[in-house]
This record gives sequence, structure tokens and C-alpha cells, in this order.
Amino acid sequence: MFTANTANVVEKLNEIKIVPVLVLNDLDSGLKMCEILVECGLPAAEITFRTQAAESIIKAASDRFPELYLGAGTILNTADLDRAFNAGAKFAVAPGFNPTVVKAAVEKGYAFAPGICTPSELEQAHELGCKFLKFFPAEAAGGVPMLKSLIAPYKHLGVRFMPTGGVSTANVTDYISIKEVVAVGGTWLGKADDIAAGNWDKIREVVKAAVALKEGK
Repeated sequence: MFTANTANVVEKLNEIKIVPVLVLNDLDSGLKMCEILVECGLPAAEITFRTQAAESIIKAASDRFPELYLGAGTILNTADLDRAFNAGAKFAVAPGFNPTVVKAAVEKGYAFAPGICTPSELEQAHELGCKFLKFFPAEAAGGVPMLKSLIAPYKHLGVRFMPTGGVSTANVTDYISIKEVVAVGGTWLGKADDIAAGNWDKIREVVKAAVALKEGK
């Protein structure tokens, strides 16, 4: 059974289906990217904690765009975990399975998805009370066939997944058609080079295409 908070996050992400994964270097461009997501009908983002601007962008975007469902990515320690949720993140994810971070998240009731790509990691995460998992790096780890094989012996546990890493327009529908997949991390949306160059029209079209894909248009 999910905690109430994680259950709410899973339900919301399951509605959104595609969560843009963003590496943002400054507040202005971060807010512009968030504005485009809201404008184009993809109201979610995973803002990675790989830059110093991440915390301030989550805080400002949470205030400016309350309809935007914001998460924090690349959470590698408990300090960043607290910073992310204090800034307004609704959920957080990590590329790997760190028992210390998972334990802290479970104790504090945070909706946190550690990265896993093996049965052993899945079992360890579940043992600590975590049922919301990031399948990473999705394509490099075997893609849809691997994820289905991973799900099979654990389906009865009620675990749910957010595949990230190599998910693209070519395979996104294959992932989101899997019942146990809550949503996918869209690393092809809002690429850092396009954001840095201010290619907002191009980004807008990519986001619109993603919305059409998830709606089956």
C-alpha cells in the first residue's frame, strides 16, 4: 500500500503520463520553460538538482504556476531531499538506489522514487517501504522487454514505475501502455542546448507533439 502522499502523486502523474526532465541553469529560462509547459498542456516537470538554480526555480515556479506539478530529480543525499520538498517539490526521484535517502524519504512521508534496474534493487527498495520506483537507465537497461520481465515476479506487490533514460517519441507509447508504468521521464523535452539558445518556438512544438502522442492523436 502506498502512503497517502505517494498515492496522490502516483495518481496525478498517471494522469499526466509524460514528465519533462529538465536541466536548468538560471531562473529566467527555467520559468520560461515552465510557462511553455503550462501553455502547451503538459503541466509537469522534473527539475534536476544538477545545477545551483534548481532549488530557486522549483520555489519560484511553484508560486507562479500552481497548476504545474513539479518534482526534483537527481536527489543523491538527504540534504537535497529536504531542500527539494521545502522548495515546493511534490515528488523527487534519483538515478540510483541509496538506502539512506530512501529511509529518510519514507520516514518523512516524501513521495520519492529511487532508481532501480535489477530485481535485487527492487527488492531492497520494497523492503524499505518504497513502491514507487524509477526504472533507469530505461533503454540502456533493456527497455520495454526488460521492464516487463522485471515487473512479472513482483506485480502482486503493487509496485509502480517511472521509466527514464532513452525514452523518446519512438517508444514512449510502448512504455505508457504498460499498466504498472505511472509516467515516463521525458528527457527529449526542453533540451539544455535549446533552452540555452532560447529556441522557445522549437521547444514549444516538441512539447505540443508530446501532448499529442500521449493523447493518441
